[in-house]
Amino acid sequence: MITFGDSKNFPLHHLITLFEQTDWAKGRTLEDVEQMLTHTSLVITAWDKDQLVGFGRVLTDFVYRASIWDVIVDRPFHNRDIGKGIVNRILAHPSLEHVELFWLCTRNYQSFYASLGFSEKEQTGMVWDRRKHLTPIL
Repeated sequence: MITFGDSKNFPLHHLITLFEQTDWAKGRTLEDVEQMLTHTSLVITAWDKDQLVGFGRVLTDFVYRASIWDVIVDRPFHNRDIGKGIVNRILAHPSLEHVELFWLCTRNYQSFYASLGFSEKEQTGMVWDRRKHLTPIL
């Protein structure tokens, strides 16, 4: 049975194991993940007993905007509605009840997020990648 939680207090090597399954989060270090979680507004985790099988996180001002990041489900647990459970728990979380707009970025899962009510029509995102710039803009 899958259980969900919103505590950041869990052994981070579980999260590193999930991140290693992706192309976008592979290679993240324990130290960086610890720092990331410190500055994350909300996490939703999914567990099969003591095994972390799903994760998602939110950065937000708790009023106007929230961005959803790093939604991942352990490969052997795909097609069991765990990702849907994570996203729905984010959207319904009491601490986010006043947030007007939720944003997210995805390269491969547009249809999954569309099935949860996200729209591609309102996207106007841009990105600045520090890795592509040697010196910061002043």
